[in-house]
Amino acid sequence: MLVKTRGIVLNHIKYRESSIIARVYTEQLGVQSYIVNGVRKKGSGSRIALFQPFTLLDMVVYTSQKGGLTRISEYKSAYPFHSIPFDIRKSSIVLFLSEIVSCTIKEEEENQPLFQFLYNGIKFFDELEQGFENFHLIFLLQLSHHLGFGPSSGAEIVEQVAFSSNAQSATSAPSVLVLQVHEALFDELLREPGKAIVPNGKVRKELLSIIIRYYQLHVDKLGEIKSLAILSEVLS
Repeated sequence: MLVKTRGIVLNHIKYRESSIIARVYTEQLGVQSYIVNGVRKKGSGSRIALFQPFTLLDMVVYTSQKGGLTRISEYKSAYPFHSIPFDIRKSSIVLFLSEIVSCTIKEEEENQPLFQFLYNGIKFFDELEQGFENFHLIFLLQLSHHLGFGPSSGAEIVEQVAFSSNAQSATSAPSVLVLQVHEALFDELLREPGKAIVPNGKVRKELLSIIIRYYQLHVDKLGEIKSLAILSEVLS
């Protein structure tokens, strides 16, 4: 059976000589994995650029009642990026966020509010020309609401992270004092994200560390985020 759907590429791995297995969050079918043949072949025929993290696709895909790997019948770019592939700061943020999304969204079922949030957020980020330094912080806070554990205040984040029974994890938990200092900033990011002012990169890094720890408390087996080191280096 063929299904027409939009999709958001999460990641891909190499498969055989010139193919890949792409993990895609689809509008109609949730998270799916597809074998895509020939996209890694050398020369002008390569289409691997369409399977980079957070690429937006229009697709016609095969479905199977047995589940598992299927194939894509047709695919094309739904929205050609204007800035993300050409700005190392943006591409690093996208790589990081796509890893978080890939680790937190597992359902093979339709979720329109979540899909629309991701799809529109990616387009909005690509269109931003400046002032996107806090985008990943705002994105993660808003995503947490779609995942069912969104905080209502900065105090809620601080309390859960500071007093978690497993204070040390794959990401080291900041001190209680640091957490409390940033409580007001979290309130701004939650309530008026467009007006929130994060003083500098150091504070931004501390806020992100707290958010990741908050995610680890709510998402089972969310361990080390491999792209975090790259993001920290690029945004430092």
